[in-house]
Amino acid sequence: MPDMSSLLAYGLISLGMVLTPGPNMIYLISRSICQGRMAGLISLSGVALGFVVYMLCAALGITALLMAVPFAYDALRLGGALYLAYLAWQAIRPGGRSPFQVRDLPKDSPRKLFTMGLVTNLLNPKVAVMYLSLLPQFIDPNGHGSVLAQSLVLGFTQIFISVSVNAVIACMAGSIAVFFVTRPRWQMVQRWVMGSVLMGLAVRMVVEGRR
Repeated sequence: MPDMSSLLAYGLISLGMVLTPGPNMIYLISRSICQGRMAGLISLSGVALGFVVYMLCAALGITALLMAVPFAYDALRLGGALYLAYLAWQAIRPGGRSPFQVRDLPKDSPRKLFTMGLVTNLLNPKVAVMYLSLLPQFIDPNGHGSVLAQSLVLGFTQIFISVSVNAVIACMAGSIAVFFVTRPRWQMVQRWVMGSVLMGLAVRMVVEGRR
């Protein structure tokens, strides 16, 4: 199992990422506002399954890669830093779209809601890049159990944080949307805070180097 400091650091990154607008958040908020909280939560269950699929594939792949290629850790570490920097830019770039700019979605059955949530996540390449580039940063192959076990613990930690935060957002989507629409300056503050946190984490990954 990863040590507590690695687990907390990974949890912080996961929290920052889930609060950064992306396809999953935009879809869940739009669905919740257009069709109600339950529709948003059903869609979220599909998104969660997509996370599990990607995470298991990444955990198995990372285990094989780190065992076979000596410099894979450094390559993935730098890839993770670049990915966080990209997310930071997406958060603060001019003309960035707020997830609370709602799309008009038709009412769908629970089965279709679940399927659409799953497909939305599986078709989001950022999820695969996230696992492949960030998980290895927090894995110690020499002192904290098997690489696969550590990958699974970290992966399910991210899924728990993502599902919990998105569930709250789905349930409060209407109120949050009204708040941001009537206070546009808060949208800018939220974007810059998230962008600054993600960029700071990216810089930290680069300067810390191999553990």
